[in-house]
Amino acid sequence: MRERVYQTTCGDIHYWINMEQGASGPTLVFLPGLTADHRLFDKQIQYFKGKYNVFAWDAPGHAKSWPFKFDFSLLDKAKWLDDILRAENIHDPIIIGQSMGGYVGQAYAELFPDKLKGFISIDSAPLQRKYVTRIELWLLKKMEPVYKYYPWKSLLKAGVNGVAMSEYGRKLMYEIMMTYNGNQDRYAKISGHGFKILAEAMEADLPYEIKCPALLICGEKDHAGSCIRYNKAWHRNSGIPIKWIKNAGHNSNTDAPEEVNQLIEEFLKKAL
Repeated sequence: MRERVYQTTCGDIHYWINMEQGASGPTLVFLPGLTADHRLFDKQIQYFKGKYNVFAWDAPGHAKSWPFKFDFSLLDKAKWLDDILRAENIHDPIIIGQSMGGYVGQAYAELFPDKLKGFISIDSAPLQRKYVTRIELWLLKKMEPVYKYYPWKSLLKAGVNGVAMSEYGRKLMYEIMMTYNGNQDRYAKISGHGFKILAEAMEADLPYEIKCPALLICGEKDHAGSCIRYNKAWHRNSGIPIKWIKNAGHNSNTDAPEEVNQLIEEFLKKAL
């Protein structure tokens, strides 16, 4: 994987890419969730590198994509992603987004419906306004102080144990969260801004229709927010197939990497 940098007016975005399969082949675009970074998909990169082109980024403000001005929207992130893909001559992206990464994928589908060749949501949720209540939207906009004043040790424990069930998944998330050790204000800003732009994207009430082949993946023990309830409704209303991962939490791709990799591979064989 080669690390590269894309410059924006708000800051630099760091991403990692392997295009050994050639620009004409499909590219798996891995987008990690809020506060996580490209390492979240290490097991997927290891498995698919050599079979497909692969891409992963540290989202704006996250990990190495810092410093960064927090005056961008969810759609801005999707636009920057498209700018990077075009710069790398990637024409057939298959977005695989975990949690917030799945929301970015839906924003991308809204802006560039004809470019997206496949979409896999991992422990994410639908971006349409109809799925959330006014209270939920209000709370999403008020999260920064919670993360800012919550004791760091308790926040670290909750952030690790609350998203992963496996030893590997928890160890990885601990390492990722320790990126912000000693700078809780930055962690709070990343979290608060992320939830805020998510709420604003929902309030925009755009269609966010997925027109390409798609798959929903969700851990059976995903207790992050109302993710399980959202995924059940998303599957029921859209008809997008859903796969439930036993003994997996919110980061199901780290709790059950072999199973998730197999599901991704089966999806790709059918979609491409």
